[in-house]
Amino acid sequence: MSTQQHYNRYEKARILGARALQISYGAPVLIDTDQTEPILIAAEEYDASVLPFTVRRDNT
Repeated sequence: MSTQQHYNRYEKARILGARALQISYGAPVLIDTDQTEPILIAAEEYDASVLPFTVRRDNT
């Protein structure tokens, strides 16, 4: 069984947007990258599975 959670496209967009905003406001970058755009940095962090985000799904 895989421990990595699979997100749908809306959850992924929300995670990337929130992380890009954090980076643009000066949050430390969690990986070594050559990128300068916050959204591209967030995407690399997402691909590396280092983002400290969790998604709560309401199963109603």
